[in-house]
Amino acid sequence: MMTLKGTVKRFGEFAALDGVDLEIPKGTAFGLLGSNGAGKSTILRLFSGIYQAENGEVLIDGENVYDNVNAKQKVFFINDETVQFSNFTLIQLKNFYKQFYPNFSEDIFAHLQGIIRLPANRRISTYSKGMKRQAIVITGIACCTPYLLLDEAFDGLDPTMRIIVKRMLVDAMCERELTVVISSHNLKEINELCDTAALLHHGKIVFNRQLDSLKGAVHKVQVAFADRERVFTKDDFKELPDILHFSQSQSIYHIIAKGSEEDIRKALEPFHPVVADMIPLTLEEIFIYELEVLGYDSKVFA
Repeated sequence: MMTLKGTVKRFGEFAALDGVDLEIPKGTAFGLLGSNGAGKSTILRLFSGIYQAENGEVLIDGENVYDNVNAKQKVFFINDETVQFSNFTLIQLKNFYKQFYPNFSEDIFAHLQGIIRLPANRRISTYSKGMKRQAIVITGIACCTPYLLLDEAFDGLDPTMRIIVKRMLVDAMCERELTVVISSHNLKEINELCDTAALLHHGKIVFNRQLDSLKGAVHKVQVAFADRERVFTKDDFKELPDILHFSQSQSIYHIIAKGSEEDIRKALEPFHPVVADMIPLTLEEIFIYELEVLGYDSKVFA
């Protein structure tokens, strides 16, 4: 398990993380969501031992990470920059990391390299941005660590390579219970790969949810009532589960509420709806409405 307990990380007067508690169980595909500066990359750098927290704990399998070789060997961090390896060839990159990760697999590296077909003896400085990302991803998977951390994992990849890299990650997760933590501001990427996600805003976790349960627990209803003369308000629907949004357009009411579809329809029955259409919500819509209820700016996803 990867754990943050009351973790604080500051850069001067700026609190990148402000007392964060987080648990990421083994074998999870976990997403860190939020706008730039929310604290996503800081969490990854704390878990990889690059940063030291000012307060609180940063643990990998119960061990403090910072300055701990045993804990660090369990983590491979794929940064959003690869400039430090520009003068390496792909083979030199592989051999560099092989020194530090005792479980490195030449067979896995060769297999993944055969899929992507990167030029093995060209300097990485001559690679495109997408090729650089592919090089570090296949190296990270081949290191065979229990935990793989990716910062903006698919930035710079074309659509075909996004599919290939995602498949590589999914295969590694299935084969050896790899824990993958992905930071992104792209909800679509998180939705496709992750089973759980935490949303960060201004150094704090707004919420941490399993995505399947989240999507099944919020519904959008377009409803019209038999009594067209009456103007309904949000306060009329006290039996309705938590309402995240309520608006009216002529005779149609738009309601977004937490709860099962059955519970929502049952709560509307006393008002004699003539139409009550349930409309699927995207993950982005759910998060935006949740943020607004909590008083946060929905532009966090801009």
